[in-house]
Amino acid sequence: MNRAYRDLVPASLRRSWAADGRYQDLDLYSLFERHVERCPDRAAVVDADGEISYTHLDVLVRRLAAGLTALDVHAGDVVAVQLPNSRLSCALDFAIAAVGGIVLPFPIGRGERDIASLLRRSRAVVAITAGSYGDFPCGQKTFDLVGDLPGLRSVITVGGATPLGCVPMSLLLAADHSDFTPARPDPDSAARILVSSGSEAEPKMVVYSHNALAGGRGRFIEAIRGGEDYRALFLMPLGTAFGSNATPATMAANGGTMLVQPRFDVASTLTMIERARPTHVFGVPTMFRKILDSPDLAATDLSSVRAVVLGGSALDAETARHVSEKLTATVINVYGSADGVNCHTAFTDPPAKVGTAGRPNPVVCEIRIVDDSLRPVPAGHTGEILARGPMSPMSYLAAPELDARYRLDDGWVRLGDVGRIDEDGYLTVVGRRKDVIIRGGMNISPAEVEALLLTHEAVRDVACVAIPDPVFGDRMCACVATDTALSLVDLTDHLSGQGLEPRKLPERLVLLPALPLGAAGKVDRKALTELAVRLATP
Repeated sequence: MNRAYRDLVPASLRRSWAADGRYQDLDLYSLFERHVERCPDRAAVVDADGEISYTHLDVLVRRLAAGLTALDVHAGDVVAVQLPNSRLSCALDFAIAAVGGIVLPFPIGRGERDIASLLRRSRAVVAITAGSYGDFPCGQKTFDLVGDLPGLRSVITVGGATPLGCVPMSLLLAADHSDFTPARPDPDSAARILVSSGSEAEPKMVVYSHNALAGGRGRFIEAIRGGEDYRALFLMPLGTAFGSNATPATMAANGGTMLVQPRFDVASTLTMIERARPTHVFGVPTMFRKILDSPDLAATDLSSVRAVVLGGSALDAETARHVSEKLTATVINVYGSADGVNCHTAFTDPPAKVGTAGRPNPVVCEIRIVDDSLRPVPAGHTGEILARGPMSPMSYLAAPELDARYRLDDGWVRLGDVGRIDEDGYLTVVGRRKDVIIRGGMNISPAEVEALLLTHEAVRDVACVAIPDPVFGDRMCACVATDTALSLVDLTDHLSGQGLEPRKLPERLVLLPALPLGAAGKVDRKALTELAVRLATP
């Protein structure tokens, strides 16, 4: 069910970026195909089943594309994919591009309400999902939506018994691909819909073109690869915004090798690092705090790792220091979002700048800091962050109210973040405009308090959330992952010793063996807030 996708970046700008070489100006499958021709035997993906070359992955891609064509998937159609990381999920990205379709990836583990919302609003014609995930019957639950979603024609399931009415993946793979002819869509047309949880009632959906993915995000990967042999281990789901630096940017744009595993697990991650020898490991800070706590870390050969690329949430100095020391790799701190921004530190940055988000790279996107009237502020001054550049998305999907709220004239995007750029051009992100705890009229940044709490030797991980209070509106609760019987006084004394003013001290505490993670691998703050309301102690 095709629809028109608005591009709020002026076409003249897109064309100027192609003319000056920032875009390769090809669709994702054509870019992938080039690497198949140039380096057919290079490893494309390493997963739980071993290694597959670019040539053999292309065979899988073409079989899948032929199968999708047999299911009447055409150029412009949306295909939703909810699968764990594997060669199959990578191949599907390129297969959908090869038929001219638009992929809507989202992490396995999203619930029934989110699945229904995403499929309904995207008008997906096909959904590809795992047969089950734990006790949740993904395939059956997705098929149950068909009657309410007239545009959804087929549900394809992977693994386990095929629910009645669904199509098994084996049938898709059985299609004859000998005469398959790839579509060659306009590089400035829609290729991928990224899902951003954000703070909206329903997940935001952001439309990206082939050029924005391979050109914009691809240039980010090019800037951090640091050598010819680029092997990237992605710990987060490939269906997340951060994970979308994988097939489009790592493979299509840069011809790298992808290392993936079905879900994040510390033991399997260390085994993968030792066995598959990644040069780069991508993940969110919480994942690496778990890795650093592993007793097996010291016995693992980490010598192949040149860079640990951290994004998805704020990186504190303590975590960055421990990762750098224990993994003996450069820490690259990435500030990015599905809404359309990227900035990162580099191999050559001085130690004093590791706590920043690095310097904006204009071949990826420009960044401006503005005041409440959207006027640029001087260097060193704090304001709202705006971004625009080759990686900028087209628009929000079927959400003109979000376009009106977050998109400006000439393609600029309002991120809802606050930051500053210093005299040397380095960006520091202060926090979200909305992610503040308002206690008695005072705004408290949870990120500031969390960074200081992580310097306590007994705190493995922490997130601060607001719990309702009839007098003050909100009170801040520190949710702490620890093995020690910490008290609130222990933590507030530590914070006071770090110079935090008394009004910003947490007033409630929840101790946990580990912080709950959401489907994207980030800390699930909604679940933590519910826990805090029930369990918090003064």
